[in-house]
Amino acid sequence: MKAIKVVHLVAGDLNGGAARGACWLHKGLLKRGVESQIITNHHDDFSDPTVTSLSGSTLRRIIALIVSKLDSLVLLLFPGRKRVIFSTGFFGINYKSDKSYKEADIVHLHWVNGLVSYRSIRSIKKPVIWSVRDMWPMTGGCHLSLDCEKYKTGCGNCPQLNGAFGKDFTRHAVKAKRSAFRRVQPVGISDWVTSQLNSSTVFGDNNAITIYNNVDFSVFFPVNKEFSKESLGLTTKKKIILSGSTNCGDFYKGFSLFSESLKSLDKDDYFICIFGKLDAAAITAMEATGFEYKALGFLHDDVSMRLAYNAADVFVAPSIQKPFGKTLVEALACKVPVVCFDATGPAGIVEHKVNGYKAKAFEPEDMATGTDWVVKQSNYVTLSNDARDSAMKKFDSVVIADKYIKIYSDLLCRDLK
Repeated sequence: MKAIKVVHLVAGDLNGGAARGACWLHKGLLKRGVESQIITNHHDDFSDPTVTSLSGSTLRRIIALIVSKLDSLVLLLFPGRKRVIFSTGFFGINYKSDKSYKEADIVHLHWVNGLVSYRSIRSIKKPVIWSVRDMWPMTGGCHLSLDCEKYKTGCGNCPQLNGAFGKDFTRHAVKAKRSAFRRVQPVGISDWVTSQLNSSTVFGDNNAITIYNNVDFSVFFPVNKEFSKESLGLTTKKKIILSGSTNCGDFYKGFSLFSESLKSLDKDDYFICIFGKLDAAAITAMEATGFEYKALGFLHDDVSMRLAYNAADVFVAPSIQKPFGKTLVEALACKVPVVCFDATGPAGIVEHKVNGYKAKAFEPEDMATGTDWVVKQSNYVTLSNDARDSAMKKFDSVVIADKYIKIYSDLLCRDLK
């Protein structure tokens, strides 16, 4: 049987953020015999023959930089906008001239901002599948809508842009996306994302399905706890609570709820470790709790992250709105039970009292209850073992690759009819 050829369009650093899930899927597909290729706008292709950088030369890097800055110039027209990530999608790079694109049977979109303009998707003549990793494909430009539901009715007068007299381009953008994405098969990386897709103006008629985001379980695995603590300079005898994200100061990461939850826990029982960027407000909030803590900073490599997870007794993820929750799965892969709120993407990752605890949505006191419940379990070892076992069955890269291969085959068969 002829191998399926798929090209993934992936924007940004392939070592971080949303791109990691795409890269792990790519590797899982290669293991399953799919001829998988990645096209990226990032300059580093890791000397990997299955990865093509469209910023490999100085000229191409300059072009990619200009494209990335054009969004920022448009947003200057909205000086009162909220300082959260927002992308117009008006601009992209010519990816269609690349050999791997031309030879592909399937085009697979991931996080594409700065690489793919939404208008260019309209002219793709091959089957297109989109692993939707945040809300941007269905909105007028925001990546997380927070408490706004205008993406269900067509956007316009965006509260994140706060345009003069309520004027902005978001209603036009949604109409253009709906037209450009008509033939796209959307795939939510969590049940929550899928529900938003199916209720959106852009994708409401496209029958979105769920295939979870994935993690490479050969990268995240159990390591001796004492060795991990020693490697990170942790000498405490207390139980360790780990939490963190790329930027803990982002509102939707819920760090204020995490620090609030600590008020219901005993300072004599726990030591707190935080990874990622801590702004002044987050540092003040942590110090106000009175807990001993250590800020690990931004951890740039898998080894450091693996040590951080393995040093912990519980991972607490207080996000208010998160499309998936890759750090939760990474912790579970290291046999570390997880506490999260029973909301958005994380709700589909944690199995309540099986591999962690799902607290009532946005109630810090119940998050504290869950933390105590996990750490003080008499069967903590069983809970930890179940954390890895249950997560591997749902989120391992090869497991997820098999699900995508079925979708690829279905799309190709449908395209032939």
